[in-house]
Amino acid sequence: MKIRGLGFIAALVLAAACDDDEKARIVVRLTDSPGDYQAVNVDIRDIQVSGDDGWQSLANVNAGVYNLLDLTDGKETVLTSSEYPAGKINQIRLLLGENNTVVIDDNTLDLTTPSAQQSGLKLLHNATLTGGITYAILLDFDAAQSVVKTGNDKYILKPVIKVVSEAQDGAIEGSVTPAELNVAVFAVSGMDTVGTSYVPAGSSEFFVGGLPAGTYTVGFDPGELSGYQKAVLDNVAVELGEITQTGTTELDIE
Repeated sequence: MKIRGLGFIAALVLAAACDDDEKARIVVRLTDSPGDYQAVNVDIRDIQVSGDDGWQSLANVNAGVYNLLDLTDGKETVLTSSEYPAGKINQIRLLLGENNTVVIDDNTLDLTTPSAQQSGLKLLHNATLTGGITYAILLDFDAAQSVVKTGNDKYILKPVIKVVSEAQDGAIEGSVTPAELNVAVFAVSGMDTVGTSYVPAGSSEFFVGGLPAGTYTVGFDPGELSGYQKAVLDNVAVELGEITQTGTTELDIE
């Protein structure tokens, strides 16, 4: 295993090193079960999550009109990938726009969604998010049940959605001493460096997130001019949704 000096790694990860383990990442995907229509177009404007601090909009939402029938047979699309404070969540809310339609026999008909437009479509979903872990939340629409024909030949969108979530990765956390050193930390799988962290002088804790499940070698590099040796931890196991603790690694003087 090759472990390079601090160099560009320090600049790359220094800004994020302090709070990587305080936020989770939420990736919201949309999919659909088939319905007997030519198209069911849903206008998604915003996605909000209710947690310890109340409702918060997720960043980087790909707002737009989505034809649910383009997302059948296992097809999915990503609505957002954004950071969210670690902790408990209990609801997800979709805010819909006015451009909701259904296409039947080549006719495009309006889908009215009065409650969703006013306060958002609320979906119950209880989960605890661990900082540094990525969670995939799948919104599985049921188009056949979501479109309701009224007695006056109008159509109402009453979304029926199943919410499924799962952790997508794991993390490694620990500390390295002496605390006065600048240390680059590498998580290596096979010959590939999969994750990095940087421990500045005055601190000793490190966190390497975004790691697929597997077994890693963790390398510690204090730099060639530090007077200390590099160190390696072998066979560090990572599981999905879990943070593996490595304890304290003490570097030896050269």
